[in-house]
Amino acid sequence: MRSARIDKPLAFLIAVLVVVGSLIFASAIFGLLARGISNTSSVAFSHVVLGIGIGVLALFVTSRLDYKLWRRFAPHIFVLALALTAAVFIPGLGIEHGGGKRWLSLAGFSLQPAEFLKIASIIMAAAYFSTIRTRVSTLRWGLGGLFLLLAGPVLLLLAQPDLGTLGVIAISVVAVFFAAGARFRDLIVMMLVGIVAIAVLAYLRPYVLDRIEVFFNPSHGPQAEGYQLRQSLIAIGSGGFLGRGFGQSVQKFTYLPEPMGDSIFAVLGEEFGFVGGITLIGLFLALALRGFSIAARAPDPFGGLLAIGISTYLVAEAFINIAAMLGVAPLTGIPLTFISQGGSAMLTSLGSAGILLSISRRTVRH
Repeated sequence: MRSARIDKPLAFLIAVLVVVGSLIFASAIFGLLARGISNTSSVAFSHVVLGIGIGVLALFVTSRLDYKLWRRFAPHIFVLALALTAAVFIPGLGIEHGGGKRWLSLAGFSLQPAEFLKIASIIMAAAYFSTIRTRVSTLRWGLGGLFLLLAGPVLLLLAQPDLGTLGVIAISVVAVFFAAGARFRDLIVMMLVGIVAIAVLAYLRPYVLDRIEVFFNPSHGPQAEGYQLRQSLIAIGSGGFLGRGFGQSVQKFTYLPEPMGDSIFAVLGEEFGFVGGITLIGLFLALALRGFSIAARAPDPFGGLLAIGISTYLVAEAFINIAAMLGVAPLTGIPLTFISQGGSAMLTSLGSAGILLSISRRTVRH
């Protein structure tokens, strides 16, 4: 018998993460106000109205749509997402900030199309590997198909550059690939390709090498490339076991870079301490387990692979962000899922969560 209702535990976890994220964002934005930054209202509007508001609407819509529709239009969605991501290079349309050209200016609003490329790549991977199920283990259709799927995102995101988003896409698509039945041999090949790619990037892009050096030596460049990690560790360390209390973060006012962006976990750690940080990690772990459970009970291979990809994307993104703030992974600049500032990121995350809820409607009950 099939379920006609969404998975309530999953819906609860998503709701809790969005509410917690809203509270942390509200606290972090005071750091921006204290610095006298003038665009605070537009940042809040983009996150709350465009991100959470339209994102929740997208969640409701995608949770009610039959997820099998995504398979039918997967190539169209993927090509459209690639085209939008490439549009940032069009003069007058693309916006450059912080050394990266990652945003589009549309009707007075900024949009980061690479965020939509994340879910588009996962949908395409799930559609492709569920179609060639009997040939996934072959080099031509399996590993060859994987490299072909990743070619477009790799070229575009290296050019922007946006290595954090590329990493999330690669991890999610590879997760779909292995869930579809890839061999251990393919894992070895992917690891070797990844090591070589990182080495080449470190040679060609000095900032990549700087981040790797900071990762291995956190005291490297304390006033330059190591500044963000240093301030993040000070914030998290000063939170102690229970934290300073909601709204009481000191680091967000002057020292911590991007307190509403990729450093927002440091604000949470300072205000809610070890207990708050572990609780958040536990919520994401529960989200992953619930998502994988839905994948295991999906009624068809496409639904299962899509659920694997989405669950991996939502949770891997969060864990990479948290790991970077704790100094156990290189800094990437990617957002903390459901929490960090960013209308495009929030909209895509909630829309993707809606697709996962849609799959849960049709899972087989045990």
